[in-house]
Amino acid sequence: MTIKVLVSGSGSMGREVLAAACREDDLEPVAVVDLLATGDTIDLPDGSGAIPLGTDLAAALAEGRPDVIVDFTNADWAPTLIDVSLKAGVRLVIGTSGLPDILVEELGARCAKQKTGAVLASNFALGAVLMQHMAKTAARFYDNAEIIEQHHDRKVDAPSGTSIATAKLMSEARGKPFVRPEPEKLNAPGTRGGEIDGVTIHSTRLPGLVAHQQVIFGSPGETLEIRHNSIDRVSFMPGVVLAIRRVMELDHLVIGLDQLIGLPD
Repeated sequence: MTIKVLVSGSGSMGREVLAAACREDDLEPVAVVDLLATGDTIDLPDGSGAIPLGTDLAAALAEGRPDVIVDFTNADWAPTLIDVSLKAGVRLVIGTSGLPDILVEELGARCAKQKTGAVLASNFALGAVLMQHMAKTAARFYDNAEIIEQHHDRKVDAPSGTSIATAKLMSEARGKPFVRPEPEKLNAPGTRGGEIDGVTIHSTRLPGLVAHQQVIFGSPGETLEIRHNSIDRVSFMPGVVLAIRRVMELDHLVIGLDQLIGLPD
C-alpha cells in the first residue's frame, strides 16, 4: 500500500519531511501547502521531479487526494489545517508546538466522532521520547527538578512544547508539583525562568543549535541529569515516518509518540 502524503509548510522541517517521504518506498509526496508559497511547484529532494506547491489547502486536498497531512508550521495555522483536513477525511500527523488545550480537545473529539486517525507529538525524535520516559520514571524519586531546553534562534515559541510536555509528565508521575526554591532577591527579572507544576524551565535560543533538552533532578548530595540532543533535523524523521504509517491504522487521536513505540505508562 502506498500512502499519499501532503506536507504542510515548505521551511526547513517541511523540506526534511519531503525528503524523508521520498526515501520510503511506501510513501508518496503529492503536494506542499504553504501560505507564503511563491511559484506553483516544488522540486523533490531526490531529483525525481516536482510536485504542486500552493497556498490553498482545500484545493490541494481535492487535487492530490492525500491520505495523511504532516504539519510542522505554527499554532496560528493549526485550527484551519485541522478543520479543513478533517472535513476532507484526511488523517493528521502534527508536530507543531504551542497548540491551545481547547484545540487539542476539539481535535480529539472530532477524530473520535468521525473515526479518523491523528497523531500529535511534541517531539518526533525517538531519543527525545526516551528522554521523556526516563524523566517520568525518575520523577517519583525526587522533590526538585529543572529543565534547560535549547533551540535555534528562529524558533517562534518558548518554552518548547517538549519541555512543557516533559514537565507535565514528571508532575503526573510524581502525583504532585515539584518543590521550586525561590531566591530572596532577583538581581535580574526572569532569572529563574518559567515554571510548569513546580519544574523551572530555562529556554536558550542561539544560532547553531537545533533542539536539545536537559532534565536535572536534585536531592541532598546528588544530581541526576538526563539529556537529549538533536544535532540535525533528520533525527525527527524516523518518528515522523513511523507516525505516518501508524496513523493509517488509527480511528482516534493519539498524543505522544511513546504510545506508538510501545513504551509502558
